[in-house]
Amino acid sequence: MYEEKRKALVRHLLRAGYISKPDVVKAMENVPRHLFVPENMQKYAYEDCPLEIGFAQTISAPHMVGIMVENLDIREGQKILEVGTGLGYHSAVISSILGESGYVYTVERHSEIAEKAIEKLKNYQNITVIVSDGSKGLKEYAPYDRIFATCAAPDIPEPLIEQLKENGKLLIPVGERFMQDLILLEKKNNKISKRNLGGCMFVPLVGEYGFKRF
Repeated sequence: MYEEKRKALVRHLLRAGYISKPDVVKAMENVPRHLFVPENMQKYAYEDCPLEIGFAQTISAPHMVGIMVENLDIREGQKILEVGTGLGYHSAVISSILGESGYVYTVERHSEIAEKAIEKLKNYQNITVIVSDGSKGLKEYAPYDRIFATCAAPDIPEPLIEQLKENGKLLIPVGERFMQDLILLEKKNNKISKRNLGGCMFVPLVGEYGFKRF
């Protein structure tokens, strides 16, 4: 039942132009989104909409996951930092693209959510979940080939830019609490360029370099 719904969702994302890269398509076909949402939400797992996961947090809509992963241009073997683990679905999709030689470090502010994510990701050998203030990045494993946030900041946190490798990409929603722009930042030749991928709405990134409170 879930497999057919997942395939139908991926067909929708392809037709709508949200995804096109074969590795992204394959990852979203293979990762079971229903296992990364609360049990009472599983029947909605393959609807193209965000879902609540508790603590006023959400799992992003599949089309937004697709947009983000496509624009990050992830390659096998890269080291990735995710800010805002949620229940781990986004990390699982990226893990499937990275292969065994790549690695995802993902930071979650809520310890209760992080514990659930760790359980759901236990079969993924290339993902580590860490409870911390994601607005400060994760300096101990920097630099990263790609950094992305599943929560919105008022400005791009400086530590994330500092922890990005040369030729790296950083993707983050930036703006007000209830309406943002999805910004893709690239670092090349020690210069920073930014591109606005369009409007979006994410929960706030709370922390030292984010919003001060939820």
